[in-house]
Amino acid sequence: MKNLNLKKLLSFAAFALVTALPSTSVFAEEMPMEGAMKTGSMQEGSMQGGKAPDDARDPNEHSGGYEYRGMAGWEETDEYTLSKVIVEQLEYRKNDGNNVMRWDIQGWRGKDYNKFWFKFEGEDEVSTNSGDLELQALYSRSVSAFWDFQIGGRYDREYGGDTTKDRFFAVAGFQGLAPYWFEAEPSLYVSEDGDVSARLVSTYDVLFSQKLILQPRLETNVSASEVREFNIGKGLNDLQLGVRLRYEVTRKFTPYIGVEWDKKFGDTADLVRAEGGDDRNTALVAGIRFWF
Repeated sequence: MKNLNLKKLLSFAAFALVTALPSTSVFAEEMPMEGAMKTGSMQEGSMQGGKAPDDARDPNEHSGGYEYRGMAGWEETDEYTLSKVIVEQLEYRKNDGNNVMRWDIQGWRGKDYNKFWFKFEGEDEVSTNSGDLELQALYSRSVSAFWDFQIGGRYDREYGGDTTKDRFFAVAGFQGLAPYWFEAEPSLYVSEDGDVSARLVSTYDVLFSQKLILQPRLETNVSASEVREFNIGKGLNDLQLGVRLRYEVTRKFTPYIGVEWDKKFGDTADLVRAEGGDDRNTALVAGIRFWF
């Protein structure tokens, strides 16, 4: 009788232990997986990457159709207003002729898709108190992941001695990242007198390390009209090639040194030489690049 009661007690304990175990035991986890692999019900690469099935849904198909929830703490990222000013060049140039101070600044304020954008560049001769400047005010609209379309106005001014010349342009262009990581700014300009011109600026960063960076730069201008007042001929006006080696003390502050080569072409070169200028120049440059 005692043995019988002991057997009943052990049987009851074993039954209670089995029923208390979770349903997702080792065998319960492995068997369906093994069966699925044998029957081919799992698509190749569905868990560990690899080629997606032919009928897989495009993950970006409906990314543009979301609606704002309007709930505090759940703001969408493109609802934030951001701003930035970057001084690409603030440098001293030792030219073949008069030395100059050169600046090239850009800045923007807005949200992911729509921004106000400005560009301000120019140079001032150290010894003669003459120079030129250019200011652009643009509306910038994101049209793809890496490109903005920009439209607006441009103001040019040349000064020196007792004379000052200026003119206005309408501007349309793009700014963004081309294949193989080239930064590019192609732009089209139409002046107040109907003169049409275009410009391409492109840069590329070569990283020797996370702090030491070499940046080649190309700029070229072409014009469909001759503007003698500003020494601009018809056709290819100039080509500027530069290279700058910078060291990022911090991401926001970077001193650099480099070389800049500038060559005028065609009618533009003839007009510059007629006024006693040089149609080519090589400059050693030293400056800082920073942003905030």
